Amino acid sequence: MTRFKAIQRNLAFTRFLIFVFVNLLIVNNITLSQVRTVRDFDFGWKFSRGDFNRAEQPSFDDKSWRVLDLPHDWSIESDFSENIQFGANNGFLPKGIGWYRKTFTVTNNELSKEIWVEFDGVYRHSDIWINGHNLGHFPNGYTSFHCLLSGYIQKGLNSIAVRVDNSRQPDSRWYTGSGIYRHVRLVMTDQLHLMNNGVYLTTPAVSEKNAEVKIKTSIVNKHFSLRSGKLLSVICNPDGAEVARLETPFTVNSGDSIITEQKISVTNPLLWSVEQPRLYTLKTLITEKEKTVDDVITRFGIRDIEFDSMKGFLLNGKQVKIKGVNLHHTLGGVGAAVPEAMWVRQLQILKDMGCNAIRTSHNPVAPEFLDLCDQMGFLVMDESFDEWKYSRSTLGNTITYGYHTYFDEWHDHDLTQQIRRDRNHPSVVIWSVGNEVQDQADPKGHETLKMLIDICHREDPTRPVTVGCNYIGSLKEPATLEFLETLEIVGYNYVDRTGLRRELYFSLDKLAHPDWKMIGTENSSVYSYRGEYSLGDDPNVPVADYTTLMIDPGELWKFVATHDYVMGDFMWTGIDYLGEARWPNLNPPCGVIDRCGFPKDSYFFYQSLWAEKPMLHLLPHWNWNGREGQIIPVLGYTNCDAVELFLNGKSYGEKRRSFPRKSPTIVGNWSTYDPKNLVTTTDLHLSWDVPFEPGVLKAIGKKNGQVVVVTEVKTSGAPAAVRISVDKNTLRADSRDVVHLTAEIVDKDRNVVPYADNLVEFSVEGGGKLIGVDNGSHRDYSSMKINRRNAFHGLCLAIIQSNGKEGTIMLSAKSDKLVEAKVTVSAQK
Repeated sequence: MTRFKAIQRNLAFTRFLIFVFVNLLIVNNITLSQVRTVRDFDFGWKFSRGDFNRAEQPSFDDKSWRVLDLPHDWSIESDFSENIQFGANNGFLPKGIGWYRKTFTVTNNELSKEIWVEFDGVYRHSDIWINGHNLGHFPNGYTSFHCLLSGYIQKGLNSIAVRVDNSRQPDSRWYTGSGIYRHVRLVMTDQLHLMNNGVYLTTPAVSEKNAEVKIKTSIVNKHFSLRSGKLLSVICNPDGAEVARLETPFTVNSGDSIITEQKISVTNPLLWSVEQPRLYTLKTLITEKEKTVDDVITRFGIRDIEFDSMKGFLLNGKQVKIKGVNLHHTLGGVGAAVPEAMWVRQLQILKDMGCNAIRTSHNPVAPEFLDLCDQMGFLVMDESFDEWKYSRSTLGNTITYGYHTYFDEWHDHDLTQQIRRDRNHPSVVIWSVGNEVQDQADPKGHETLKMLIDICHREDPTRPVTVGCNYIGSLKEPATLEFLETLEIVGYNYVDRTGLRRELYFSLDKLAHPDWKMIGTENSSVYSYRGEYSLGDDPNVPVADYTTLMIDPGELWKFVATHDYVMGDFMWTGIDYLGEARWPNLNPPCGVIDRCGFPKDSYFFYQSLWAEKPMLHLLPHWNWNGREGQIIPVLGYTNCDAVELFLNGKSYGEKRRSFPRKSPTIVGNWSTYDPKNLVTTTDLHLSWDVPFEPGVLKAIGKKNGQVVVVTEVKTSGAPAAVRISVDKNTLRADSRDVVHLTAEIVDKDRNVVPYADNLVEFSVEGGGKLIGVDNGSHRDYSSMKINRRNAFHGLCLAIIQSNGKEGTIMLSAKSDKLVEAKVTVSAQK
């Protein structure tokens, strides 16, 4: 666990910098004028499970309802059960119907404003009412939407009600959560205002000396008369200094809207990249008679992207291999209602692995997730749908109530809203309009695809469109050639699934279609549950089950890494998720980190391929009581040239690997190799056969003959104490920020006990509250909302959120017959 602790320690400073940047509202002494009021609408809702007659009416008696803050996922609050219908699809947690109600006040001056409420995500089939008036029905649980309240608002007290119906199952893949699981805002502005998501930036021409920023701004006039004014656009660099501005006059008729186009030149631009994700700020102001009536701030990046059929993906003119993971929108103990700080932690862990790209499988994510990708330097494949016109069957269940039931009516609205919301993010480089849709094999499927591509380009012509296709080369239902030819980038799910593709991968199609642009949208990772190793059922003959898991993904990565025309690969998946499993399992083993964010061995396998910092990881653990003298395979994942392994001081030899293999040195007419570069394996891992005896496995990694990293795995004793650590010592007292408390079961020498499953009880005192617990186990069915959790292979996690109060938060973790551990953190405004 040494490397995991180092990852945790590195997160604090990064998180502090991100916090400072995200909350920076002063831009070169220009601040938001407060003309547009954006009111945080997350706090003080009332909620109840079940359906209620006339609960949309202001007079409805909700005194007995629970008071809570958003985001909120009611499903994760329940117990896991084998008896949940279609449990494999929804994580064995109940769904159902729930109601939310909130009251708020509006002043007389505010009544003249244009007012709307923005929902970042409500799962699912939501109906919205204001003062008893229905504002609409929204079936999609992932798409952000807004409702206009003007005309139904009254001076003084107002009542908003939301009915959420997630009772029709199965409806999606996989665990979705239930309720208003993302943020909500109330927006008030002048009747002459900027349209919601109405500022659109592109950088059509980029060089080291100059960048052209093109801005399209949609202005709406809800006044009863024609209005004229000026549109002011001010650009500030990452340091907050103004670098350009442009003022453009406009006139807009009553009840109409216009789009104003501006072009602004930025000299010596600081480009956005995965290594240096530098962000500019655009402040957009509407003035009328020298008075500011509306303003919006937009952060953006100046960067150039190119997709080439032979060179792959180029960012700012340089080839970048996409090293990606697929991610669902949920996180372990909090389900779908994920605080931003949790995403910061998880994304940083993936960044430290060498990951540079995220595919948002298979639906739109929360907007703050994309903000973080902008700030932390991730490329994003932004995905829209998991179904089109046809339903799908998974794990023996047909997705009866999936998106196909309202695709025809809602696809244009949902895709348009997603693109308008996300198109200013420099991290977003590809639109994906589908994943494994059945339509790819339909004779008319390409017509649906063309329709979706046209919508994408209508709203944003700067990015290409793909689909994750799992039927390419299928012997039963192959994707049609018309479908694949319509794609702007051909996306491959499980490229090695059939026939010779097991060895030749993308090359068969590249030979037949040299102009195709290709990317791996979803391919297998090193499937495993954290800390689980088996030597077989025979106590006398060890047959290890962990020695070959990395071979298939390793061979695929060799191909991807050495063929420029393959832009990269998104492996399945970055983080474990609930669902897609049959009881008694709660989740599949495909994540490289578990639900808690604890790295698995597979994490270090990818780190050895993707990261540059020297690293070395050994597996398995070294607790094999009763197996003394038996040969135990020891594996090493490393990016070093050579590794020597020792057990209790005895060397078991130096193993060497090289990828890509180093070229020979030409001496005269002959090729010769430096003996230091002689490799002992063509695999992407190292392996030793070691007779077991308790003690210390020690590995020494070298590069160019120099020791660069040393790691050890020790035989542990019996559990003796609980050791706890936190990922940061200070959090914001805003009722949103969180701290992650890791509890480890250790022996008397402070070594983690790899088989420990002791029950750990957490306690929180002061300015914090426990919002979730987890251990990453696929077979722990206890609630994630109580204050205790069994360790899984020595580890478990508690998530503590600030409660709005400043001061010290005292955290403790205890377990029967073990030494208790305590730590304090500070909550500050």
